[in-house]
Amino acid sequence: MDSPHGAAVTAEDFGLKGPRGWAFRGVRLDAPPGALVAIEGPSGSGRTCLLLALTGRMRPSEGRAEVGGLRLPRQMAAVRRISALGPVPGVSELDPAFTVAEHLRERALLQRRYDGSLRALLRPRAERATAARKRIEAALEAAGLDPATLPKAERTSVRDLERLEALRLSVALALIGRPRLLAVDDTDLKLSDAERAEAWELLRSVADGGTTVLAVCSQAPGGAITVRTATTGTAEITAADATDASEPAEAPGATAEKTTDEKTIDEGTADAFAETGRA
Repeated sequence: MDSPHGAAVTAEDFGLKGPRGWAFRGVRLDAPPGALVAIEGPSGSGRTCLLLALTGRMRPSEGRAEVGGLRLPRQMAAVRRISALGPVPGVSELDPAFTVAEHLRERALLQRRYDGSLRALLRPRAERATAARKRIEAALEAAGLDPATLPKAERTSVRDLERLEALRLSVALALIGRPRLLAVDDTDLKLSDAERAEAWELLRSVADGGTTVLAVCSQAPGGAITVRTATTGTAEITAADATDASEPAEAPGATAEKTTDEKTIDEGTADAFAETGRA
């Protein structure tokens, strides 16, 4: 049974097939709420596709899976509502021209516009602003990012962030929506050993706070629930220490489908840009 916040994730014989073959196949997973799940495998083994499928952003071809008691693919839209993406190349990337403050304000505006209740939307502006600020502050704290320590504080552009700082910002943006499931791609890409340890400490703290975390990586940390994908199109789950793997890549022919919910958000993004002062 799920905790009040985190979402349990289970899968059995879970697979996704694209025009050029299987992206992944035979995935088995049983992760409780608040678990840290590492997805690792060689390049082209479908790690990112699996991440997107388990968050309701790619439609699986076979098997079954549940996230927070919601079945995939039948309830993909509902799974998207309880999950959030951190950095996923080509899907949820930071805008290098935006400042940290602009990213945070944009996400808070979109959160209020599409996920707020009617009652919340009718609250006085000052009350809404206070609630948004508190939500941002809580997300930044959970992600371990203090804008005051950045070169230009909140006015620092994403292009000027270090890799670990950008990861923390992406996680903070995802946590503004208070998801039950957080998905992160390229967790340890281009990080030193010390930075890699910090990244896993961050994600473990998020999981310890009750949010289930799925993280694609080249080397899983000890103690994580580890799903290893393989070029043969099969996957196995273990809790043992992971082995090295190369940089993640999407499987040929497998692309994320754009949902009606996501199209709606795209249409409203311009409004949020306008309110942040961006074109």
